[in-house]
This record gives sequence, C-alpha cells and structure tokens, in this order.
Amino acid sequence: MTACRPERSAQRGVEGFCAASAVGLFDMHCHLDFAPDALTAARGMAAYGMGAFSVTVTPRGYERATELLEACDAVRVGLGLHPWWIADGSCDERDVAQFERLAAGERFIGEVGLDFAGDRAAAREAQVAAFGRVAQACAGGGKVLSIHAVRAAGEVLDVLEGAGALAENACIFHWFSGTSDELQRALREGSFCSVNPRMLASKRGRAYAQAVPAERLLLETDAPSKSGEPYDPAAEDARLAALLETLAALRRTSLDELADRIARTSRALLG
Repeated sequence: MTACRPERSAQRGVEGFCAASAVGLFDMHCHLDFAPDALTAARGMAAYGMGAFSVTVTPRGYERATELLEACDAVRVGLGLHPWWIADGSCDERDVAQFERLAAGERFIGEVGLDFAGDRAAAREAQVAAFGRVAQACAGGGKVLSIHAVRAAGEVLDVLEGAGALAENACIFHWFSGTSDELQRALREGSFCSVNPRMLASKRGRAYAQAVPAERLLLETDAPSKSGEPYDPAAEDARLAALLETLAALRRTSLDELADRIARTSRALLG
C-alpha cells in the first residue's frame, strides 16, 4: 500500500483504507500533528498497514496538518476546537469563527467537546457557547465527530441534540468517562466509543468497554499526548494489537471476529 503520495490522488483514501492491514488496525483518535515530523509518522503508520483519524485541537492546527498530510491516503485529519484551548483562552472568537467557516466544507471533525474537570469548570459558559457553535456548524449531518467529554457527557449530548447534530452525524466519544446512564443514552442515539489502553486501567473503563456493542467499538491511542512528542508507529501498532487482544478477552469473544468487526466499522467511518 502506498499510503503517502507526492501528489493528491483523485481517489484519495479508497486504496489506503481498503488495503489497511490484514489485521485492520485503525487508530481512531490520535494527534499526528503533535509529532515533530507528522509526515514521517504517517509514512511509518502506512508501513505497518495502519489507518488513522488524526484529530487537531485548533483550526490553525487543522490547516497545518491538512497541508502536511494531504497526500496520505490512510489518514483522515479532523478539524478541531478542543475545550482545553477554549478554557485557557488560547482559542477566542476568531478561532470559533474560523472553525465555523472551515466546517462547512469538512467531513471530519475533532477534537471537540466539553471538559468540566478541575479549573476548567470555571470556563463552563465559554466552553458551552463555543461547543454550541461547533454543533450548529455540524447540524447539516454527514460528518464524523471525535468528541472529548470529561464530566460533561450529558451536556455534550444535550448540545448536540439541541442543534440537530446528534442523529445525523457519526459521533465518536473518545475515551468515554461519563456515567453508565450517559453511556446508554449515547449508544441509544447511535454514537460510537473509541477505547485506549488507559481507559482499560480502571474498573469502570473495562465495564464500559464490555458494554459497548461490537459494531460501535473502535480503537485509539490518543498519541502523541503533547506537542513535540513523537508518534512511534511500531510501538503504537503493538499497543493497538495488545488492546484488541485485551478487549476480546474482556468481552469473551473471538479475537478474529472482533478485529474484523472493528476494522469494518473503522473503514466505513473513514473510507
């Protein structure tokens, strides 16, 4: 598979996702633009037959990432407006307006959402206002959203539903940490959940990973965790493979069947 090409293909993405490895490993929430060399990271992923949903945290970051990764068939880049950047003032009205302008022509959205943990709760009003505009920008449907929701899953669902952006889009809750009732509500509304190894470190996280129907379950690394940190494709490929094995054991299901189901869902969302 040639997943990174010198020029953009008219059939961009079709070959990349259809040929993603026999195992079908997809990193459905990562931050390749945080890596010192995002293109090299993407090429490394391609060598391992991986596909990815690489989310960004600001509209400016999205524009840089799309330019860097434009020729990479096996990577989809999400337009992001992360609640942390809203909470600390790094993103302001200009950034929200830029998100709205870009969202009109983009299918992949993320990372977006709300975070009311710790000091970020003080910026609740600003976060809800910004996320409300994100939801309105996605109200036309047909988009794939990767969503951050910390101590805010119910409000995230309320905002999306109020804007008409819940049922018409594919909403992926990244590293779900809300209540059991909120998880069931998200699933009833057709949402997906992407699971990473750290989520399985807690009893509740393991229970949630068991509760999500196989057709709504996705894998993620959330790596790199910060700007300047490398994305090691070999290490992340191994982590995803180990995560898949752990999930199959937790769910008491066939590894091959679960791997195939998750890969098919990932291809459908990204391809």
